[in-house]
Amino acid sequence: MTRPNHPTASSSLNRSVQGRPLPTRRLWLLSVPVLALGAWAVGPRRAQAQMPASLLEESDPGAQGLAYRADAAKVDPAKNPSYQAGRTCANCSLYAGEPGQPQGGCALFYGKEVAAAGWCNAWERKAG
Repeated sequence: MTRPNHPTASSSLNRSVQGRPLPTRRLWLLSVPVLALGAWAVGPRRAQAQMPASLLEESDPGAQGLAYRADAAKVDPAKNPSYQAGRTCANCSLYAGEPGQPQGGCALFYGKEVAAAGWCNAWERKAG
C-alpha cells in the first residue's frame, strides 16, 4: 500500500505560513558579500564629500587659460583689456562663495575654490 503525499515535518519547516520559503543559510551567506560590497562602494563617496575643496592655483592649466589671478590688484590691464578696477571674483555672477569669506566656489572650476579677491577673463556682472 502506497502512502499518499503528505507533507513531512521537515518540509513543513521550510515553508512559512504564507507559502513562501523561509530564508536559508545559503541565501544569507550569498547576501552578506553583496551588502559588504554596497557598504564599501558608498564609503569613499561620503569621505570625498566631506573633503574641503582646495584653493585654485594660478599655475593650474584652467586658471592660466582664463588668466586667473588670486589678487585682482595684480592683473596686468595691458595683457587683459577686459579687466576693470573693482572687478573681483566676489562680485562675479559665477562666484558661489559666501559674502565676506576669503574664498569660495566658482562655476568654472569644479572642486576648487577661488580667492574672493581674485579675477579671471570670464568675469560677469552679478545680478542685483
